[in-house]
Amino acid sequence: MTIKYNRRSLLKLTGGTLAAASVASPSILFAQDSYPSRPINVVVPFDTGGYNDRLARAFAPFLSQRLGQPLNIINRGGAGALLGHSYFLQQPDDGYTLLCTSAAPFLPLNVLTQNAPFAVTDFHMMNLPSRDYTMMATSTESGITSIEDVINQLKADPRSLTIGIQPASADLVNLMLLADTVGISRDELRLVTYDGGGPARNAVAGNVVDIALVGGQGFLPLADKIVPLLIFDDAPRDNWGSAIVTEVAPGADFVLGSQRGWGVHASLVEGSPEIYQTILSAVEETSKAPEVIEALSSAQLATDWFGPEVSNRSLLATAAVMEQHLSILQGS
Repeated sequence: MTIKYNRRSLLKLTGGTLAAASVASPSILFAQDSYPSRPINVVVPFDTGGYNDRLARAFAPFLSQRLGQPLNIINRGGAGALLGHSYFLQQPDDGYTLLCTSAAPFLPLNVLTQNAPFAVTDFHMMNLPSRDYTMMATSTESGITSIEDVINQLKADPRSLTIGIQPASADLVNLMLLADTVGISRDELRLVTYDGGGPARNAVAGNVVDIALVGGQGFLPLADKIVPLLIFDDAPRDNWGSAIVTEVAPGADFVLGSQRGWGVHASLVEGSPEIYQTILSAVEETSKAPEVIEALSSAQLATDWFGPEVSNRSLLATAAVMEQHLSILQGS
């Protein structure tokens, strides 16, 4: 997918500077003996039950062992992660508050569509192990068996199906781009909005809505309750066996899904490099530990290690893609 960078939008996303969003891992330093000397909080800007919440709670005990302090999970859901992201930045940048979030697309969405009081580069992502994708799914009880069923029904009557979605999300962009490509009237679609991926997945698994478009990796624990219909990627993912958008709608554009993982205040990186390196080393060691990989893999959670340079570069690139489709996100 070609990414077109718009200088005005990137200035907004980065808070007025085009400095690189990534900070390469420095040579190993050792933190002062005083850190960490008390429990560490982990802010999850979503309600309980979603992928980020499950990732934080599964990873935290192992990370706690390496940092030598308890990790407290604090859920601050609401407003498409804006409340939680704002809350995180309000905490001191002293290493005692970490972040587990879907950095993309929610940080750029907060900035581009919600006038967030921060820039994307106020956050520094140490590792984004989960590289998600939008998946359209239905309940095993719905009677819908294929993406062709959905497209034909919506082309005949755009209001014939209820669609679970998160507002101002990559999933919404993908739905609208698909509708445009296959000739469905986007303005007549019956959208049922949810403030989080977990509630949207539960709604479709419980047959509350006919179909839903949400991050596919979060559907893995619900695999026996849903029928995967369409993957918004150019290759199959996670052995779902569903159609992929480039085959169903050749030429259709699509937006990459959530990039989830661990972050700190960007100001911590340069302001307290010893503390930052202690946290980064602990996250890297934990991510690569065989027992952690086994435990998280069994829960369908990612532990891949990409590191801060790759993670932050990917975040900013995704922000640029989101800006290209800003009109859809704004509902125009």
